[in-house]
Amino acid sequence: MAAKASTKETTVAEKLDALYALQKIDSQIDKIRTVRGELPLEVQDLEDEIEGLDTRIKKMQEEAKELDLEVSDRKGAMKDAEIAIQKFKEQQNNVRNNREFESLGKEIEYQELEIKLHDKRIKEAKIKISSKKEILDEAKERLEMRREDLKVKQGELNEIVGETQKEEQTLIDASKTAKDAIDERLIAAYDRLRTNAKNGLAVVSVDRDSCGGCFNKIPPQRQLDIDSKKKVIVCEHCGRILVPATVEELV
Repeated sequence: MAAKASTKETTVAEKLDALYALQKIDSQIDKIRTVRGELPLEVQDLEDEIEGLDTRIKKMQEEAKELDLEVSDRKGAMKDAEIAIQKFKEQQNNVRNNREFESLGKEIEYQELEIKLHDKRIKEAKIKISSKKEILDEAKERLEMRREDLKVKQGELNEIVGETQKEEQTLIDASKTAKDAIDERLIAAYDRLRTNAKNGLAVVSVDRDSCGGCFNKIPPQRQLDIDSKKKVIVCEHCGRILVPATVEELV
């Protein structure tokens, strides 16, 4: 791992300048990502919805196949029952007593009940198949629509990313280099402040006697301390690190 260029003690002023320079770089990265707006999230949401619809469609297709198989099996069972009834009726013509006749009659009655039950279950399965087909068609239509939406959104995102990717990567590299030159303790505080701040500002300059982050007034004596850059001073209201306004900011 490369050592730092100098072993000289870094002054507070140098630390503050380095933090503010880092903030400017990170703010530029934030600006680029703001241009993309909600597109990355919209793309992710569409991808998740498409995946969910695809899974749902496959599940319904499997359920429809199972119902088709059930209908086929029950139709086969009905044919078997009809054959059995025919066989029992033929046997009734050759019985030796009433007891055998009645026994065969009960078998016939049982098979007839089985036929009715299978017929009922077939009708129920066909209703389910019809309902699933309707839902399946709607899901497929929605899936195609969402795929078209994703294609459009992905195209928009790719265009924006293509325009800004090189610049963003350059800034990301610059941010990393800047962080490597700053004390880890300060970077930890900086990252924490950036995470908690809505606008990503952890280091702000004094603007018109006010904090550049929350815009609360800063007492004159505190402004003098900030201008001297002899110690790290944070805003009493929002906790951001305060630095004096630079020459270009005053112009």
